[in-house]
Amino acid sequence: MPAPKKTTRRSLLVTSAVLSSLALAAPAAVAAPSPSGSPSASPSATPPASMSSVGGARLGQPGTQVNLASGVPVLPKDVSARSWIVADAETGDVLAAHNAHWRLAPASTLKMLFADTLLPKFPRTAKHKVVPSDLAGIGSGSSMVGIKEDETYTVHDLWLGVFLQSGNDAVHVLSAMNKGVDNTVKEMNEHAEELQALDTHVVSPDGYDAEGQVSSAYDLTLIARSGLQKKDFREYSSTVTAKFPGETEKNKKGKPVRKSFEIRNTNRLLAGDSDVPVYQGIAGVKNGNTTNAGATFTGVAERGGKVLLVTVMNPEKPEHNEVYKETARLFDWGFKAAGKVQPVGELVPPKSAEQAGSQPGANPSGEAGGSGSGTAGTGSKPVASGPAADGSSGIGIALGITGGVLVLLAGGAFLVNRRWPLPDLVRRRTRP
Repeated sequence: MPAPKKTTRRSLLVTSAVLSSLALAAPAAVAAPSPSGSPSASPSATPPASMSSVGGARLGQPGTQVNLASGVPVLPKDVSARSWIVADAETGDVLAAHNAHWRLAPASTLKMLFADTLLPKFPRTAKHKVVPSDLAGIGSGSSMVGIKEDETYTVHDLWLGVFLQSGNDAVHVLSAMNKGVDNTVKEMNEHAEELQALDTHVVSPDGYDAEGQVSSAYDLTLIARSGLQKKDFREYSSTVTAKFPGETEKNKKGKPVRKSFEIRNTNRLLAGDSDVPVYQGIAGVKNGNTTNAGATFTGVAERGGKVLLVTVMNPEKPEHNEVYKETARLFDWGFKAAGKVQPVGELVPPKSAEQAGSQPGANPSGEAGGSGSGTAGTGSKPVASGPAADGSSGIGIALGITGGVLVLLAGGAFLVNRRWPLPDLVRRRTRP
């Protein structure tokens, strides 16, 4: 479908016409073969000749789209992903993209949509006792945080399980609290439509491979941008380590004791790994990996006052942690190119953004309904770099709000500047 006129920059149209001949035409990566009997997210190893044009006509074209000009750095050559995008998180400018609207299996990056849909619904202090039906239908081989039947968890615990360990068990428990998986899927699809993430179709709320379940690099970036307006989302997606409740056992005296264990964020650019250092300025968002999707990742990082979003889907190279390595190279390019390269498209705002910005009663902070316990991520003060009161590691918390001032300004300036800025940033301390 064509991009709405109100979200297409006049300058972008002129620039695209003048500089379209400079776009790179990179061959698409070959898809890994799917096991016999497993659903395929895409009908072929090459992108469709014509894709959605939401955000601009260039984004609907196959191949790499970038406006090279004097002073603009060359894109990294060693990016093998089937689809990727580099965007300015605050202005919405798409700096470069490759098959941005190719509908592919999203894996657990779909949990960003799950979180953006459900976070406002439950206070983080709310408690839920898990029953067997809560854990029904979890796919074989799913990533799990370790939730046990007949144990009680807070909503805060469950969200830590979703974001840090990509726990499908935590997703299913929260879905059960939300009137079931079917209702949750329905609400996620409705929310995707509201965000104009029209490449996205949800079948399973946890991102587990399912027939017809697809998204795109463009949509995942839209979804991340929406989620990052919520301070709980920012906190959870940027937390490196936390304590998670274990199973209740009796001690030597016969008294019930429930110890906790540490969980660690599986986002390697945030937590690091043997072959991937922590990326300077990284502040989330979500990774995924399944048979059909391969490795997928959406990240947000800040440097020198610029906030970028990068999404990478299914790198062809089989190297360990390749999705993070390619993301880091695209981040590096984006920070060098920001302010120099003419955009090839834009991240469109949600359908209701213009209306909400003009309503005097609109919530300016982007606060999730899960806030309300006084722990990190609540109130109007920025989240500090230090241990949070709930035991989670504040080192990984890089984004906060300062009274929602920038969002208030965005509401007043949206019609003029077509910007949708993120709340203010808490600068990340340099880490090795």
